[in-house]
Amino acid sequence: MPHDERPTTNGERFSRRTNWNPVTNRLALARARRPDALDLTVSNPTAAALPYPLDELSAAMARAARAPYDPQPLGLPSAREAIAREIGCDAAEVVLTASTSESYSFLFKLLCDPGDNVVTATPSYPLLEHLAGMEMIELRHCPLEFHRRWELDAARIPIDKRTRAIVVVNPNNPTGSFVTAEEQEAIARLGIPVISDEVFLDYPLDGRGATFKGAYALGGLSKSAGLPHFKLGWIRVPDARAVAALELIADNFLSVATPVQAALPEILALAPRIRAAISERTRLNLATAKRLVSGAAQLLPVEGGWSAVVRVPSTTTDEDFALEALERHGVVIHPGYFFDFDRDGYFVVSLLTPCEVFTDGLSRILAP
Repeated sequence: MPHDERPTTNGERFSRRTNWNPVTNRLALARARRPDALDLTVSNPTAAALPYPLDELSAAMARAARAPYDPQPLGLPSAREAIAREIGCDAAEVVLTASTSESYSFLFKLLCDPGDNVVTATPSYPLLEHLAGMEMIELRHCPLEFHRRWELDAARIPIDKRTRAIVVVNPNNPTGSFVTAEEQEAIARLGIPVISDEVFLDYPLDGRGATFKGAYALGGLSKSAGLPHFKLGWIRVPDARAVAALELIADNFLSVATPVQAALPEILALAPRIRAAISERTRLNLATAKRLVSGAAQLLPVEGGWSAVVRVPSTTTDEDFALEALERHGVVIHPGYFFDFDRDGYFVVSLLTPCEVFTDGLSRILAP
C-alpha cells in the first residue's frame, strides 16, 4: 500500500508535522519552489499589513528604555497592576513571563515531575507536544468532537494517578471553539488543575466565551495587542501558594525585559486600537469564507480566534490536497494533519491574511 494511503496512528500523524520528516518536506520543498505563492497561513500580525500606532509605541518604548534594571521574578509591580486591571483580577495573582510558551514551561515545572502526564484536546496547535517533551512529561489527548459545534466531553478526558493538569485552549486553535460554561464546570469537577490558554479570548466571531474561572489562565501581548516581538505574557494564578513557587522558578530565569514591563501601561492603552484592526480583518475574511465555501466543501463553525477550518471530500490525503493547492493554484494552506485532525479532508486558513490575498487564494482553491 502506498505510504499516503495507509492508515496513520496519532504518533505517525504527529511525526508528519516535523521538518525532518520526508513527508512534510514535500510541502517545504514545494513552497521553496513557489516564492510567489499566496500565503493563507499568515499568523504573525506584524507580517499581515495591519495598521499599527507605531509612533506612539516607539515613544512609549523610548521612555521605558530609561527605566533602571530592577529584577523582580514575578514582574514589576506597575506591570502586574496593569495586567490585573486589564483582565480583572488582583495584581498578586499575576505572574509575568516572556511568552505563552514560557508560561507553559513554568507551569509544567510547577505541577509535574518527569514521567507525569498532562492532557489536552485535539485538533490543536502543534506546540504542547514539544514543550511537554522538553519537561520529560507525557502529553495525552482527548478528542474535540464535532456535532453542530466542536465539543469537549469531560468524560473522555483520560486521567490516571500521574495526570497533573488538563490543558484547554479557549478558544481553540484551529477550531475556534470556546470552552462553554457547562464544559468548564464538568472539567473542574474532575479535580485536576486546569491550564487555560486564553490568548485568543479577545477575538470572538460567531460565538462568545469567558475566562475559565479557577484555572491557570494564560495571556500575552502576542495576541491581545498583536505584538509578538514585544515578548511578554502572563499567568493568572488561582492559588497564592502557587505564586510563591512560581516566583522561585521565575527567579532562575528573569527573562522578561525591563523596557516592555515599564512601557506596559501605555502599551495596554494602545492595544484596543490594534485589536480592533485585527477583529475587523478576521470578520471580513470570515464573511468572505462564508460566501465562497459552498457545494461539497463546508466551512465549519468559527466561534473565535484567527483560524478557519474547511472540510472537503477526502478523495486524497490532506497533504496531497495542500500540495495541489500550492503547485496547481499557487496558494499556501495548512493541511489538517498539522493540527492532528483524526482523518483526512480538512485544511486550515488564517483569517489574519490580508483581505485581497485571502479572497484570491480561497477562490483559486475552491474553483470548480
